[in-house]
Amino acid sequence: MKFVDQVRIEVKAGDGGRGCVSFRREKFVPKGGPDGGDGGKGGNIYFVVDTALTTLLDYRYMRHCKAKNGAPGLGKTMHGKNGESLELRVPSGTLVYDDESGELLADLTETGEPILFLPGGQGGRGNARFATSTNRAPRHAQPGIAGETRQLRLELKLLADVGLVGLPNAGKSTLISAVSAAKPKVADYPFTTLVPNLGVVPYGGYKTMVIADIPGLIAGASEGHGLGTRFLRHVERTDLFLHMVDLSCMQSGDPFENFQMINNELRNYDESLAQKPQLVVLTKMDVPEVREQAEQLAGHFESLGYPVFPISAVTGEGLKALVFSLGEELDRLREMESASSQLDTGLD
Repeated sequence: MKFVDQVRIEVKAGDGGRGCVSFRREKFVPKGGPDGGDGGKGGNIYFVVDTALTTLLDYRYMRHCKAKNGAPGLGKTMHGKNGESLELRVPSGTLVYDDESGELLADLTETGEPILFLPGGQGGRGNARFATSTNRAPRHAQPGIAGETRQLRLELKLLADVGLVGLPNAGKSTLISAVSAAKPKVADYPFTTLVPNLGVVPYGGYKTMVIADIPGLIAGASEGHGLGTRFLRHVERTDLFLHMVDLSCMQSGDPFENFQMINNELRNYDESLAQKPQLVVLTKMDVPEVREQAEQLAGHFESLGYPVFPISAVTGEGLKALVFSLGEELDRLREMESASSQLDTGLD
């Protein structure tokens, strides 16, 4: 399936139906009087978070989304049929912006009931509503109220527990394919990954975590170089990072300088990204020259406070220890978040 994470659409709530001008014409009922019914209400526009969706692809081909109009009123004071509402199903993590002003209108992360976005227009009142003691035969009715139209920009920020960051070809896709059922493209050239991938990883017997693999970052990524800012937003909502460091000949430059460069790009894009916990993963331990460098470099990272995990996604070396430590760290972060939330509630 093609990955689409930004689209522009026009949404329009349904128009209200017009009121009816009608008079009773029945045998043995002299001077029947007005009996025009009200128009039906226009359909509403709702957003619904659908966990089965991972892309905004549907809206690439559905740029105009319109709810049904209300039906006009009828004689014998019959109310027009209400217009059918329209539910727009989006993946969790979708941001809804006003495309003209740039204002954030909704952050759709919670699954559950449909969220009303635009109400339909009210139906017009029929002439039966306007009968009075002094005007017993009104010959006018109200038109329906037009439904509101909005130009929107939808952006998707993937929701994941762990984000994989690193240079292109650092082994991110190989790792996610080794620890989950995800099957991203894997090859021995840079920028193999062109779209984010999600993998669900079991740990602790019955718990799971979601890992997001984004395309590799290069110098200037925070300014849009490479695949840059287009995909950096997909790691904004992760709890922690796995920073993949490749010691093989596939990467040029000093590994530690590359590590610092990636962190600088994260900081330049959003300062909060640099504050997230990081676990350093030394990849491709099945390559002999990598193993020779790993011990010395691991000590350097550990002296700076980074937990280090040498792994080989090809042979499986170190994967169990990595997944176990990831699970422990996620549980610790969630406990801290829960305790902080309870404290804030108590202060309120």
